[in-house]
Amino acid sequence: MDIRPLSPTYAVSPQIAPEDVAAIAAAGFTTIICNRPDSEVPPALQADAVGAAAQAAGLEFVVIPVTHQTLNGDIVAAQRAAMDVAKGPVLAYCASGTRCSIVWSLGQAGHMTADDILSATANAGYDLGGMRPQLAALSKS
Repeated sequence: MDIRPLSPTYAVSPQIAPEDVAAIAAAGFTTIICNRPDSEVPPALQADAVGAAAQAAGLEFVVIPVTHQTLNGDIVAAQRAAMDVAKGPVLAYCASGTRCSIVWSLGQAGHMTADDILSATANAGYDLGGMRPQLAALSKS
């Protein structure tokens, strides 16, 4: 498991497994967001399996599948809403953590500067510099 914080209350990770959930709870996370569509993973790693482990550990589990084709304002709003109602730190996962970082970045536009967003993602190992114009435009709207 490779947890990479983007902020004090939000971190991303590549794919997690049900057996990772106990360590996620022990690390202080209260909510897990699955951004990976089930069609990308075998049944043992699909949302139902990870979600059952999360619920058994007392964690909230939210499924917001993201693909490059389906990423839109509704996805960003759903992710932000899940973060806003979380009772503590949130861990979001997908294949590599990149999609989770992109959705977070879009949700922070207007709340953080593009420089701060890109610095946070770069510090976590995600180069989203190509998003600078979009983040700057969203910050002005």
